[in-house]
Amino acid sequence: MMPPFGPGRRRGRRWVETLPAADYYQPRIPPGYPRRVVTIGVEEIEALRLVDLLGQSQEEAAAAMGVSRKTLWRDLTSARHKVVEALISGWSIQIGGGNYVLKGDADRGERRW
Repeated sequence: MMPPFGPGRRRGRRWVETLPAADYYQPRIPPGYPRRVVTIGVEEIEALRLVDLLGQSQEEAAAAMGVSRKTLWRDLTSARHKVVEALISGWSIQIGGGNYVLKGDADRGERRW
């Protein structure tokens, strides 16, 4: 019998420096075109910001987020896939959710979103 909390390990919290300025992007598409939304977690956006925007190595970014390089790589790969799929398919992008702690909030206690 499986334990009540599910298989595998719990997903660890990631350290996030700042929240994005906007949390929703919508493409301009013709009326009647099917609309879909892809959700990208805040920790995935942080991985993109550190590696693709700031140019940090995956090792540096992983240390900044308090995770292993493998975990950062999974978040980064997932985020890139979602962004490209949304851009190519004309889907909206929603940013939110995840399991992270804002670095500025660390002194006041953890925050889970």
